[in-house]
Amino acid sequence: MDINYELYKVFYYVATSLSFSDASKKLFISQSAVSQSIKTLEKKLGQSLFIRSTKKVQLTPAGSLLLKHVEPAMNLISRGESQLLDSGTLGLGQLHIGASDTICRYFLLPYLKQFHKAFPNVPIKITNATSIQCVNLLDQRKVDLIVTNFPNTHLNHAYIQKTVCNFSDVFVANPAYFDFEDQEIPFEQLQQYPIMMLDRNSTTSEFLHNLFLQHQLELLPQVELSSNDLLIDMARIGLGIAFIPDFCLSRDNSDLIVLHTKEKMPTRQIVVSANTTLPVSASTEEFLKLLSDQGEVAMEDFLL
Repeated sequence: MDINYELYKVFYYVATSLSFSDASKKLFISQSAVSQSIKTLEKKLGQSLFIRSTKKVQLTPAGSLLLKHVEPAMNLISRGESQLLDSGTLGLGQLHIGASDTICRYFLLPYLKQFHKAFPNVPIKITNATSIQCVNLLDQRKVDLIVTNFPNTHLNHAYIQKTVCNFSDVFVANPAYFDFEDQEIPFEQLQQYPIMMLDRNSTTSEFLHNLFLQHQLELLPQVELSSNDLLIDMARIGLGIAFIPDFCLSRDNSDLIVLHTKEKMPTRQIVVSANTTLPVSASTEEFLKLLSDQGEVAMEDFLL
């Protein structure tokens, strides 16, 4: 099959911007040249790829399907080009990691510091996303590796390179507002209080909802946010009971108590994953080696 890369390149820019004008500016070609390329591609495929109107451009179902295949290919080409360009001057190429804000702050920083010290000329790029969104980044070949919570129903187990630590989740509250000190609290009783937790786009939310379902209980959180640190701050001022990973707590927790639940809280893991269908860059290999050299660690080692 004769594949014209330039046609698919034009399609990619129009499809991601939904604008012929914006695509022409990014490609440094005329708008008429963009239109002609799309017409040529549509004729070749025998399908309309865009719905054109005076107000906006939309993808047809065929266009949406094509974008699902073209976008990962464009990302793969871009990454390959970057690695080759970087390897010529830096030796290893860029290291691109996907991880959540929480994992970056409470877990990754010491490893990034070590890696940067060992390889000061290697650019480190971090894309902040939830553990669920990180899997999409890896599938779309937008990052070299991801560091995420596990279990993660979206993650291909074959991608997991290493389990780097185990951790537990805890309910925390300000005892001035919720006097549960030295008590064993069943989940059913917790339902009566305002529960604060990460939003539905997180593995933490999946984990706790599934845990409650296992005990035939429905979880209806009063507050759902995207920041564990903000959940802790809100617990401190008595707005509710926060559900967070234990490693988010500092050693100085005089204003908060950890609730003891009657039901056992299963442990979770932090894992490092890479897309095994792609060649692994030298910088990724070195970072994975650094993690392996550390061995599996306890999250207590990272508590402030």
